[in-house]
Amino acid sequence: MSERAFSKRLTTYYGVYTLLFIAFLISLTVLEKEGVPRAWIGYLFMFVTIILYAGIGVMSRTSDISEYYVAGRRVPAIFNGMATAADWMSAASFLSLAGGLYLQGFDGLAYIIGWTGGFCLVALLIAPYIRKFGQYSIPDFLGTRFAGPYGSNIVRVLAVIATVIISFTYVVAQIYGVGLITSRFTGVDFSVGIFLGLASILVCSFLGGMRAVTWTQVAQYIVIIIAYMIPVTWLSIKHTQVPVPQVAYGEIVPKLEFFEKIFAQEPKEQEVRRIFKQRADAYQVRINQLPASWEAGRFELRQHLDELKSGNATLIQIKAASKALANYPKSPQEAQAVWLEAKNANLARAEPVASQYTPYAAKTVAESDIKRNNFMALVFCLMVGTAALPHILVRYYTTPSVSESRDSVFWSLFFIMLLYISIPALAILVKYDIYTSLVGMDFSKLPSWVTYWASIDRNNPLVNIVDINHDGIVQLAEIALDADIVVLATPEIAGLPYVISGLVAAGGLAAALSTADGLLLTISNSLSHDIYYKMVDPSASTQKRVTISKLLLLVVALVAAYVASLKPADILSLVGAAFSLAASTLFPALVLGIFWKRANQAGAIVGIITGFAVCVFYMLSTHPLFGGNANNQWWHIASISAGVFGVPCGFISMLVVSLLTPAPDARTLALVDYLREP
Repeated sequence: MSERAFSKRLTTYYGVYTLLFIAFLISLTVLEKEGVPRAWIGYLFMFVTIILYAGIGVMSRTSDISEYYVAGRRVPAIFNGMATAADWMSAASFLSLAGGLYLQGFDGLAYIIGWTGGFCLVALLIAPYIRKFGQYSIPDFLGTRFAGPYGSNIVRVLAVIATVIISFTYVVAQIYGVGLITSRFTGVDFSVGIFLGLASILVCSFLGGMRAVTWTQVAQYIVIIIAYMIPVTWLSIKHTQVPVPQVAYGEIVPKLEFFEKIFAQEPKEQEVRRIFKQRADAYQVRINQLPASWEAGRFELRQHLDELKSGNATLIQIKAASKALANYPKSPQEAQAVWLEAKNANLARAEPVASQYTPYAAKTVAESDIKRNNFMALVFCLMVGTAALPHILVRYYTTPSVSESRDSVFWSLFFIMLLYISIPALAILVKYDIYTSLVGMDFSKLPSWVTYWASIDRNNPLVNIVDINHDGIVQLAEIALDADIVVLATPEIAGLPYVISGLVAAGGLAAALSTADGLLLTISNSLSHDIYYKMVDPSASTQKRVTISKLLLLVVALVAAYVASLKPADILSLVGAAFSLAASTLFPALVLGIFWKRANQAGAIVGIITGFAVCVFYMLSTHPLFGGNANNQWWHIASISAGVFGVPCGFISMLVVSLLTPAPDARTLALVDYLREP
């Protein structure tokens, strides 16, 4: 079948699929109006879409090595662009990016600018050249380019290690998003929800590899874009009477600033913020009195529990006291970390709402400079990290030709743009809805979505609205929303029909599943192809190689699901770490390997190790999650932007070592010339 005929057939298939999905939406809307319980609507959305993706995976099953690794290198540019966009539309993009903009304002635009700019680097520096190389993985390219006198597989092994660490960090964030969505819309426990979603991931990637993942991701992109555009368009019509949110939300920004100035002067708002300040001061007193304060607190909890057990307390009271004692810090060191975090959280809520719509707004020039530097550092890390993400770059191995890979990058940017230009609009419109409907409401009349989202994780509530000053009225300072649920809760916040909530959940699930599929496949294929086949058993049959890849995929998926169930960090933090790691570790080797003939194996080894070491060291020493301290920051750069130090260190070390050691052999020089031929 010719490429044109194949592309035409795909267009027909996905056109019919889109029409059927719209008909499915209309049918559920009718069912909701007829009184079908909301829970059933949620179940239908979740399970129908999961079964659909699994069905595509079953129909695309294959044991052919080319089909399993790179979808037979026959994916048309426009469909590869859709698949790449779905692969890219991770839980961070779909779930957390609007929430980040909601909480951070202008500062959150760093993610959109950085990720979009990164695809420009992919098109200019990486994609056409690795497609011309024509193998199966990024470690394969680096291992072949930097084969040399120190053993042909050293760089390959380092690249595999980097690929596994980067992709694993990223996939944990996606599986966390899967658990968040499934637990909310099926009612199961968060950890159980993770493993339910994992079943769909495994069916697609396990049975058909890149072939199944590609065609599933195209279907998932259609769900993603419909799920995002309907609620944001609805909100735009509700608040501006204009059905184009990307244009209309601009008129809402001045209204938000006006509200925030009024809120800052409200006596009740100021009272709430004083209470938060008092709480922060109380935590500081406890920190100053360590370890005596830790011992006294533990003694009080034990004494309280003993009194309840010896008295006429109810079982619920005893269980609550037992839980409080079990959750109490286990040591003075842990108490210091926990209380410091609580103190900073209360201090943040004690501050009046700062202007989030002015670039680098701060109280002093020095603070403004710090915010600007962090903004630029984050943009840099996200751009460079995008250009080095293995699961994105491997998508450009699947196109029929080098020119198609270039076209594919254009289509990737186009399909990503459709969502990204809508994200700021959603953040602004949701915030306006909160300000105009929730602030000033009687606590006895709080909408049901507040209770729903607060109950998902009672230890770390995703929604926390508490009457701090006991006046019975909701103040802005009493509202705390987690960034990860702003999009999922948008339909309920805006008062939309529940069918839209199910649609958004299906879109979020599609985003998380599509990226998780690509990441897990990248990890397993790197291990099976670059370690097992290239180093352990070069004579392995294609069937055996595919089987090994499937087994490794299963193991990695289960480990990632377990780590995600521990809730190690919020989605954006995990994703940011993956980008800094990719930028520091792989980007220098990829760029210099393509554009500098003098780059050699020794330089690549030192460059990869140095970039990785500097990035990890900075993260460990500055991020509280890893036991670090923000006081250890260099030039006040946040740990999420560790790549701003790792990338130059990787480039410099690779340049210096390459110049101090023998030049590459003739075979390597010929490979570089071939890659750069027009």
